[in-house]
Amino acid sequence: MHTAKPPKKHLFHMSKAQVSRSHAGNAFTFLFVFALGLFIALPLVYAVGNSLKPLNELWIFPPNLLPRRPTFRNFSELFILLQNSWVPMPRYLFNTIFITAVGTFGQVILSSLCAYPLAKHPFPGAKIIFRMVFFSLMFSSAVTSVPNYLVTVKIGWIDTYRAVIIPAMGNALGLYLMKQFMEQIHDSFLESAKIDGASEWRIFWGIVMPMVKPAWLTLIVFSVQSFWNMGANIMIYSEKLKTFPYAVSQIVAGGIARAGVATAVMVVMMAVPMAVFVVTQRSIIQTMASSGVKE
Repeated sequence: MHTAKPPKKHLFHMSKAQVSRSHAGNAFTFLFVFALGLFIALPLVYAVGNSLKPLNELWIFPPNLLPRRPTFRNFSELFILLQNSWVPMPRYLFNTIFITAVGTFGQVILSSLCAYPLAKHPFPGAKIIFRMVFFSLMFSSAVTSVPNYLVTVKIGWIDTYRAVIIPAMGNALGLYLMKQFMEQIHDSFLESAKIDGASEWRIFWGIVMPMVKPAWLTLIVFSVQSFWNMGANIMIYSEKLKTFPYAVSQIVAGGIARAGVATAVMVVMMAVPMAVFVVTQRSIIQTMASSGVKE
């Protein structure tokens, strides 16, 4: 005996009723997300507020979130101190911008070139290589600092830009991110390009890289943050090759009298990575949303 199936229209209304939410539920979700966003933004607001406080307000307990008498004196003092340094401030900024730009570009290109064959052209030992890359993520950068220093001394790169840029370009996180994202590209796209006579370089630059744009934009954010905050105290000894974070760290080391300047330094160091994140945030959110989805 066969049982009658419910009509499709009835099933449609049932599924629609299951996923619909009430206005009260939507309002609660909005308020919860809004409160969570305020909580996450609280450290940023507090840092910016401290940079606008005069020195006497920095030691008030309990501390105030926002300044009572806002002032830009901390930023002006920071600028004056940088102007009076032995090496001009533009030189420190140039070193940091150059290292950040070249290092970020090299890390994105190197990670992409290494991830493409691992993801789309399996070869003997590919799984072992990827496992080594994966397990290397568990080690802190402090663990590899000594081997990196010894290798850098051996090849004569100490006190050069290469000593900072090239070791950082081989970041395992970039390779892991690009490889996982390239695996989501369907092989039919690559096979169609090969049938049309496209070379591997053409496929890589014309098909693969545009399709993984959210991934390498995310990698750019991580790379810029890493290179921008790099002090390079171990590999670089010449004062003319020092970076901007090193210069401001020397200013902050002046003690309690420089506490206001230290708050301004914190905001200045956060500004560039935050600006890069704001520009690329849509692609980063897309990467995070699709990183665990595989067809």
